[in-house]
Amino acid sequence: MTAKPPFKPESVPVPAKGQADELSGALGLLAEMTRRFADSVEFTAALAAALDSIVSQLGAQAGSLWLVDEEASEIVCEASVGPMRITGLRLPLEKGIVGRCVRDNKCQSVLDVGQDAAFAKSVDQDSGMVTRSLLCAPMSVADRSIGAIELINRLGGDGCFSARDLNILEVLASSASLALTNARMATAAAEHRRVQRELELAAEIQRALLPEPGGSGFPIHAVNVPARTVSGDFFDFLELPGGRIAFCLGDVSGKGMNAAMLMAKTASLYRCLSKTMESPGQLLGLLNDELADTASRGMFVTMAAGVYYSDTGRVVLANAGHEPPLYRDVQGTYHSLEALEPPLGIASGILPPEGYPETELLLAGGSLFIFSDGLTEALTGTGEQLGSGGLKSLFEEFGDESIRAGVEGVMERIGNLEHRDDLTLLGITDRPPGRIALEFSGELLLKYRFAAVAKDLRGMRRALRKALERIGCESLLAADIVSAVDEASQNVIRHAYQQESAGPVELAVERQGEILVFWLRDFASPVDPAVIDAGRDFANVRPGGLGTRFMKELMDEVAFVEPPGGQGNLLKMVKRLS
Repeated sequence: MTAKPPFKPESVPVPAKGQADELSGALGLLAEMTRRFADSVEFTAALAAALDSIVSQLGAQAGSLWLVDEEASEIVCEASVGPMRITGLRLPLEKGIVGRCVRDNKCQSVLDVGQDAAFAKSVDQDSGMVTRSLLCAPMSVADRSIGAIELINRLGGDGCFSARDLNILEVLASSASLALTNARMATAAAEHRRVQRELELAAEIQRALLPEPGGSGFPIHAVNVPARTVSGDFFDFLELPGGRIAFCLGDVSGKGMNAAMLMAKTASLYRCLSKTMESPGQLLGLLNDELADTASRGMFVTMAAGVYYSDTGRVVLANAGHEPPLYRDVQGTYHSLEALEPPLGIASGILPPEGYPETELLLAGGSLFIFSDGLTEALTGTGEQLGSGGLKSLFEEFGDESIRAGVEGVMERIGNLEHRDDLTLLGITDRPPGRIALEFSGELLLKYRFAAVAKDLRGMRRALRKALERIGCESLLAADIVSAVDEASQNVIRHAYQQESAGPVELAVERQGEILVFWLRDFASPVDPAVIDAGRDFANVRPGGLGTRFMKELMDEVAFVEPPGGQGNLLKMVKRLS
């Protein structure tokens, strides 16, 4: 194996003293520019200092540093050195030697500009000087030009630059572009961190605007899951005198900080107004006028707001262009409550004095769900939107849970789906713990909840007949039973709730061998059984006025018993099948 010849230092070319000085100066300048860009928080000053050093290093009469404005397809002079300053001058990318340098991402060297048609004479016209020779080197990062540095007229001699000048300028321009890019990235990262901190603070403020969950048995629960750090959705509920609970759910158009700020404003106004205004329609009317006068152009808020009367289960609801809430009655049927007027903030003065239209409904053991469109627009595993049908299926899946467990279960399931919008769900139930607390020792044939109003008795009678038919009850016997239960229900309307407010009524039917037991429960103030027992004379037959005497004629046993927890009134009726 042949040995390698020894290394001889004299075999390495040694630059001439002038060249060595230039090389040393260029290297020092590289280090200086890198430090300036790293230390500077103002790019313009760093660019001007870098250009000044480059012009001095290469002995040029003038120089300029250009950056690309991609949106305008132009190059902009960010710094200039020389007899006349051209800082701020803009040129089309397709014109001039600098433009060619940027487009081609290649150095340009022109010894006689008069022989180069690409030279933009407008520069000389603007600067007032005569260009004889110029160098132009691109500022490139990852094969992409972000600008260029141009030098004009070498001082001394014939005023022309050399090839070595071009090589040095190319190195300095590349270094400047790298330093500038790094500085931009560092500044962008710092700005991102600052914005992120501000967003986190804004999100914290938003969370503070949302109410804390109610205690055990509280009839309303809501959950908000922002798609980003801050949310354009919001909800609120607060207890008011007289057993009332005001509630709302809103969705601000758009995304980001503007939506978050409008959300905070709307939520704050709602909480303030809801403490003194009982009518949700008038409240939304005032909100509409305020937002229309002050909201940013094009932004609006969809919102559903209402009042829940916990003693009766009644809800008064107003809807300003929001997704139709869903009311699920005790039979499992869903009713969509459509919006009748536009969102808040579209225009002021478009509503009558009473504000937005109001809808009244009696939950009567059912539930009301208000939600943002992010829930129905969430994508299932097949890529299809969940839609109202999928949402109802989730409500059914968690239908036997408490309102808190149900809402959180639905939101957890939807949160695992692909969604691009905020998710907010508010649920209200008329089934607080303790209301349905009857223990059945036999086979449960029917459990039916209805409102203490005459029009709801038809549904109760129909459900009872079907339950009796299923067990083969003889038709005349079934008719007597239905009449007795109907009379008892009429008494609840007449004597318990006294037709002042329609509260919920529960009917349960169980079979114990050949005995049917009927439980009829209301949640009004306790009544005096003696008043109902007195009834009316049979000669003056009138529903709800015959008392327990009539029911005893049709049933084998009728008696008031102590309701679980002592809440409301509980009537027990027994009928033997044989």
